[in-house]
Amino acid sequence: MMKTVQTFFEAFVQLFFPNLCPSCGQHLLNNQKLCFDCDSNLPRTNFHLQKENSVTEKFYGRIEIENGSALFWFIKSGRVQQLIHQLKYRGNADIGIHMGYLHGEILSESEDYRAADLIIPVPLHPKKEKQRGYNQSDMIAQGLSQSMTIPWQRDIIVRTEYTSSQTNKSNVERFENVKMAFSVIQPDLIKNKHILLVDDVLTTGATLEACISKLLEVEGCKVSVTVLAIAES
Repeated sequence: MMKTVQTFFEAFVQLFFPNLCPSCGQHLLNNQKLCFDCDSNLPRTNFHLQKENSVTEKFYGRIEIENGSALFWFIKSGRVQQLIHQLKYRGNADIGIHMGYLHGEILSESEDYRAADLIIPVPLHPKKEKQRGYNQSDMIAQGLSQSMTIPWQRDIIVRTEYTSSQTNKSNVERFENVKMAFSVIQPDLIKNKHILLVDDVLTTGATLEACISKLLEVEGCKVSVTVLAIAES
């Protein structure tokens, strides 16, 4: 009898609050985060198998990183864009943890990424994080930590300036907008450590470059970068 009532209640909830794939909008089975089609066919990069790739190329001649990777290609108006939109603007924090976990399973295939000592998310300004309710990069970092069994920690590097949107800015303008926006407040925790720095989407790399430059000021710190998606050039 109890099971029948529970099943009826779940069906009632699904009627008004259907569990939909955040990428394509298809109905999901219980506990699914993505539909089978999206889980199998989203455009993966496999950059973890390439020492030089479109992520590392973003930083050539700008700043030194150990490794760079992305899980997906970000295609305008595509499913990955919808997935990111759900993560950032629709309160779907769980999808960040889920995708981070999947990404971590893939990165664990590479010794370069298994060698990281600590996973750190690119921070949001406290004002923006309060508005959103969470930091989307932090959700991804938590998922990576779970599957890679590498510690994760936030608030080692913080965002001290509330900068304007990067949209419609040139590459130079983007970097000027964020170059002084970050500060490392717990340097002792990353001294002589290999950091895996995590962000959601890589476009020009200006925000990541500003974060990396601050981390590299700490003695012996090395930085690898991974993102959920990289925009096509």
